[in-house]
Amino acid sequence: MSADDIVRSLKERGETVATAESLTAGLVTAALTDVPGSSAVVRGGLVVYATDLKHTLAGVDEALLAEHGAVHPEVARQLAEGARARCGATWGLGLTGVAGPDPQDGVAPGTVHVGLSGPSGSSVVTLTLGGDRHEVRRRSTSAALDLLRTHLKISVE
Repeated sequence: MSADDIVRSLKERGETVATAESLTAGLVTAALTDVPGSSAVVRGGLVVYATDLKHTLAGVDEALLAEHGAVHPEVARQLAEGARARCGATWGLGLTGVAGPDPQDGVAPGTVHVGLSGPSGSSVVTLTLGGDRHEVRRRSTSAALDLLRTHLKISVE
């Protein structure tokens, strides 16, 4: 899972990215900023592990959180949009899910929603990932980077 191609593509395009992460708690931002020169394209990241911070920091609708809980596709979409808007980035990534080992709000471990917000709108991918807590978080990070890579139309070599 290399973020080099994403950073390079964003630099070439003159675009930027920001994140709002729950279950990954900054792993996506860390992966991006491991790349030398990433400061030119990574605007910032919000770690919104607590449910109330999803609203106060990332702008997720309080009623949505109250009705559906923190692990919901629309929450991921709003996290991505919030990261993009609050950090002034071209692209926003939002992640929410259950890393485990226990369910959260009746949602099974391994359930992950990855949101992407960009110039042409927003989308969400829902995944069911196997493995332990560490593996779910690692695979969620990869999925978020892959989603951005796909929208940037970067071929994987």
